[in-house]
Amino acid sequence: MPESPSTATEPTGPVTVAEFASAPREHLDAVHRSLIDAVWTDGRARGAALGVARDLVAVFADLDADRQGRAAVVLGLLVDTEYPRSERELTAAVRAGVDTYLAVWRATTKDQPLSLALLYLLGHFPEARDRILDVAIDLGVDDDDLSRLERAVSRLDPANPDLGRAFPYPAAWELDDTERDFDRAWIAALTPEQVQAHWDNDTETVLGHAGAKAYWAVRNGTPTPVVVDSVPPRAPGPLPNDIAGFLRHGAAFHCPSCGRGLAFDETAARCTGCANAYAIDGGIVDFTTTIGDGHDRGSDFLFKLAEMPSMGFFYEAYARPNFLRLCGSNWAAQVLPSDEDGYIAEHVQPVEGPVLDLAAGAGRWTAALAKAVGVQRVVALDLGLPMLSTLRSRLPEIPAVLSSGRSLPFADGSLGAVLCWNALQAFPDDAPAVIAEVGRCLRPGGTFTLLTFRQAPDPVYRHFVWRHHFPQHADGLRLFDYADLRAWLRAAGLRVRHEWRPGTFVVITAEREA
Repeated sequence: MPESPSTATEPTGPVTVAEFASAPREHLDAVHRSLIDAVWTDGRARGAALGVARDLVAVFADLDADRQGRAAVVLGLLVDTEYPRSERELTAAVRAGVDTYLAVWRATTKDQPLSLALLYLLGHFPEARDRILDVAIDLGVDDDDLSRLERAVSRLDPANPDLGRAFPYPAAWELDDTERDFDRAWIAALTPEQVQAHWDNDTETVLGHAGAKAYWAVRNGTPTPVVVDSVPPRAPGPLPNDIAGFLRHGAAFHCPSCGRGLAFDETAARCTGCANAYAIDGGIVDFTTTIGDGHDRGSDFLFKLAEMPSMGFFYEAYARPNFLRLCGSNWAAQVLPSDEDGYIAEHVQPVEGPVLDLAAGAGRWTAALAKAVGVQRVVALDLGLPMLSTLRSRLPEIPAVLSSGRSLPFADGSLGAVLCWNALQAFPDDAPAVIAEVGRCLRPGGTFTLLTFRQAPDPVYRHFVWRHHFPQHADGLRLFDYADLRAWLRAAGLRVRHEWRPGTFVVITAEREA
């Protein structure tokens, strides 16, 4: 993440609250980090934590705004170490300052870094919910921050739990009656223990986001508003069952089961070597199951969340731009959609063969890819059917493939280029296998262009990212180590020819070697 402009070195020893309160402004970032290091390590409190918490609460009202914001982050981190067990001594010590925090918060403006830091800290105290929300409303806190705060200070109602709609903020999920019924059905199937666990994970997600925003803000200034560019309709339109794209690229496809070629007709892709057939509907071929052999992945509730018709709209309007801010440390909007478009146009350089958009999502970057290489060359692949429905509704000329990236339904050396944009982190355990498959399928000289994210070098920011819970990150969001990405590319026979690493983004173009 971008660091503050301070050139001061880290203090060489532990920092006391008194030293933090009196440190020269040019040393403040370094002193703040040393104070955190003295009381907190990787989500665990250290021995001095309780004393430092009490001292910070005692002097909080007398600190200047910059120090109050940093102190609020420290206190929030300490309460996090005891979450969700809120009756312990450390949490009680921090809770003792709620009246002070509220009085200070009331004197701020909503976008001030101190205001964001206090919003994060106060989100840990549902017992003061009414007073906290009164101040937030009086300040005119933005809808996204207010929605996270309301969720953070809510108590679980076991008779009517509201689960799974935490990122990027609960108010973003505008559910219709069908979608509410969908939620009630999967929630009703959970045990009380599962309900509590999911509730705790959702609370961690909203607090993690508030913490990441606050921590970035107190070190760098007020974040830039979220940048949203292209948003699809909420409900996908009719999907024509056009198989022209499959016929155009038919020679590149192979059977996922036996590796032989496929013949396409209006209803199926049929293997020329074995008896398998794969259904085609709405211009989407389903390689996740053969005709007559249904597979239900719906037992996993987190995947159920993705199986909604409006997911394409939600992803483009809310999830993707907020995810870039969080995982790319993109709070200052140093990477804009136009920058992403420009990179794709410049660096995707296909040789002969179709160009695959791997994990294409709702089609925003598929459109950029089609503009760069020509719509007739592009094939889109994703494992989310609602995403592909949105994509096909937006881009009816492009054939779509429902499949995992672990076993791409393409022949060896058949693809001219592959794009995987803001997607690899969605299947972290499969990333080495997916990259190996890309290497197998690319022709020599073909490019693999990807955008993903690396772990932040700052352990505090990394902690806030980890507190988010997503379908493939149920135990916390872990991003990639840069060295691992480079190693997986080398192992797949891919040579890096260009890379760009603003913030915690990793944008790479690699070439398939002969």
